[in-house]
Amino acid sequence: MNSIKTNSYAEVLCDLKKKIQITRHNSLITVNQHLLSVYWETGDTILRHQNEQGWGAKVIDRLSTDLRQEFPEMKGFSVRNIKYMRAFAKAYPDFSIVQVPLAQLQHADFERIEIVQAPPAQLKGKHKFSSLLAQISWYHHILILDRIKDMETREFYIIKTIQNGWSCNVLSTQIESKLHLREGQAISNFDSTVPSEISDLARETFKNPYFLDFIDVRKDFQERDLEKALIQNLKQFLLELGRGFAFVGNQVRFQVENDEFFLDLLFFNFSMNCFVVFELKIGDFKPEFAGKLNFYISCIDNQLKGKEHKPTIGVLLCKTPNKTVIKYTLQKLVSLWVLQNMN
Repeated sequence: MNSIKTNSYAEVLCDLKKKIQITRHNSLITVNQHLLSVYWETGDTILRHQNEQGWGAKVIDRLSTDLRQEFPEMKGFSVRNIKYMRAFAKAYPDFSIVQVPLAQLQHADFERIEIVQAPPAQLKGKHKFSSLLAQISWYHHILILDRIKDMETREFYIIKTIQNGWSCNVLSTQIESKLHLREGQAISNFDSTVPSEISDLARETFKNPYFLDFIDVRKDFQERDLEKALIQNLKQFLLELGRGFAFVGNQVRFQVENDEFFLDLLFFNFSMNCFVVFELKIGDFKPEFAGKLNFYISCIDNQLKGKEHKPTIGVLLCKTPNKTVIKYTLQKLVSLWVLQNMN
């Protein structure tokens, strides 16, 4: 052990950890894909025989009894679950699993391990979508089948669940809050102020409105009350912000010549590789809010941002903004989002 150089050992250990993590994750995916294959095959068989041979609804009750008797160690053959299998097969008629050796599996980045059943470049059409289906649990599928009817929205939440590692409870909350209608809807000037290589990602990252129903917004709420409530519920706020956000601090101090300034909330987004400053306001949007936020953006870019970082993004959280006023205010500002939040 002592003969191994420290740096060399650390690199080897890091590499082994990654390989073990990939292998463990792949094992879970493999088990899940086989389970989904069995469930899909069961549901598809029922559909085909109901269509071709006129099987009635009672056949599901009979199948449930016979399958549970034959496979007592297996859970999941209740009447209710078999009906979900039929719904699963009906929703995804082209479901199939394409398997390749473990050595060909790749991970996308250091924030999450993404395992697919074939290299992404080789997956097209139904096989590509099937690989997505195989990456979330049966319970996630039940939730999506129950709550979402159109395929485009289903795919949205499937992808978001994979990207963010959502539990069923978190997925349920995101569906209830209609994330697919909020994401990318904030008012912004990113087309003209944010580097083109991250402008699309930035647009998709922010929402309008943000749902802060985990805090009790009273009529007499002030900005500092809102800030305090968000800090006390930081885990829920980070969940609402989405993937890639890390909390840097609140009331972050900056000194400009002899004057001190304190911005409300500061985050760093690893996906966009930039700082994100939040300015909190109670009430409708006013042009002077944007000017203050732009000042904070300049402070961060001049005093905190590194050469490797993208330009800082500013987010103004306020209630029911006047879109016409915002449009003209944004013409001279950099990287500013104006969002509604009191929902």
